Amino acid sequence: MRKAAAAHEMTASGHALGRTEATKVRLNLFETIRPYLYVTPALAFFGVFFFFPIAYVIYLSFHDWSLLNLDEIEWVGLANFTALFEDADFRQVLGTTLIYTLSTVALGIGIAFFLALWLNRKAKIFGLVQAAVFSPHIISLVSVAMLWMWLMDPQYGLLNALLEFIGLPGYTWLSDTKSALLSLIIVSVWKGVGYNTLVFIAGLQSIPRDIYEAASLDRSPWWRTLTRITIPMLSPTLFFLLVINTISSFQVFDTIYIMTQGGPVNSTNMLVFYIYEQGMDFYNGGIASAASVILLGIVGLLTLLHFRVMEKRVHYR
Repeated sequence: MRKAAAAHEMTASGHALGRTEATKVRLNLFETIRPYLYVTPALAFFGVFFFFPIAYVIYLSFHDWSLLNLDEIEWVGLANFTALFEDADFRQVLGTTLIYTLSTVALGIGIAFFLALWLNRKAKIFGLVQAAVFSPHIISLVSVAMLWMWLMDPQYGLLNALLEFIGLPGYTWLSDTKSALLSLIIVSVWKGVGYNTLVFIAGLQSIPRDIYEAASLDRSPWWRTLTRITIPMLSPTLFFLLVINTISSFQVFDTIYIMTQGGPVNSTNMLVFYIYEQGMDFYNGGIASAASVILLGIVGLLTLLHFRVMEKRVHYR
């Protein structure tokens, strides 16, 4: 009897120990997968609204199809990409987009940097100027485009009136192939410079003041302080603005659609508007998809290049 009781107790203890071990295994498994459960909704959202559309547009870029007849989709391989790069208009669009991007990024960041150096002061008047400079950024781009269309009107616009007032001839802003792209660049820089300025000001205010005090005690010239302290300490901010402004410039659409429709003579047509034209006006879905993939590749390549070039030049404290 004693042996049987002892055996029964050992069996019960074994079952209890087994249940405890199984419980520990389940808890460990739950702790392992719990972080993935937390991010699953976000991953599902990105999968449905980000990764799937990208994969699907890449798939469509290898087909000939039209919005007028979605039942007929024909595999054409790389024919759409070949047709694009053989098209002189598309090459012009690529060149125009590149010129626009380089100009708006360089001017927008350059002007904002010097504005930030001037406005980084504690007087109330500079706070008001900061608000005035930032205000175009929060205005609807449609409203901005309409405003600048009036300002640049050859006959009734304020800009030509000011030029004539000081004795200079008027300018054909949006109706001339030589000035239309410049006009769009002016509008883009005017709208975006306020945001860039405030980001630079935030970066300047995060630089420790004792560094400038040490430079002042060493009687460092202003230009040396600027190039040896301010710019290196602002490199993370500069890197952020470079990436954001580059991507934003490649995505320009509203101002073109409202102000120029890609004209005159295709001089302001850029990639996103070209994709819109091919897909919605000419119903050439295959060409539009291929151009979208090219845009995705260019933006991705430039972003990667920014990271590669700047990673050794950006100084994080």
